[in-house]
Amino acid sequence: MNASDVMTRKVVSVRLDAPVGDAIRLMLDHRISGPPVVDGDSKVIGILTEGDLLRRAETGTERHRPRWLELLLGPGRLAGEYVRTHGRKVGEIMTEDVVSVAEDAPLAEIVRLMEGHRVKRLPVLRGDALLASSPAPISCELSLS
Repeated sequence: MNASDVMTRKVVSVRLDAPVGDAIRLMLDHRISGPPVVDGDSKVIGILTEGDLLRRAETGTERHRPRWLELLLGPGRLAGEYVRTHGRKVGEIMTEDVVSVAEDAPLAEIVRLMEGHRVKRLPVLRGDALLASSPAPISCELSLS
């Protein structure tokens, strides 16, 4: 068996330039926890995970640290965290290092990758693009639910 034999064929993806609030709504509406992030050519350029959405200003989960700790961390680290928690577009907060497989990847390789990288989903690609089963882009992925 290969990835193409077991993959989900109607996976919701999100655009790089989508507002974070829209992506959250999309995830809630479709009951998904990690859509692939694609560019205009359906090329996978990231993945938006629940972890990427933690500690967000718009969800009221932003981290608050004591002032003395902020002084120890320094402005560089704090600036990076501010951008991450206040980013307004998916591309500003997504995980860029995406583990993916080709449509002909054997199940043994898929399981090894999922266990080794501790991920629950792997986008299935044809080249650099999400696999599509019709002229309209329908993204595909493997998911352990």
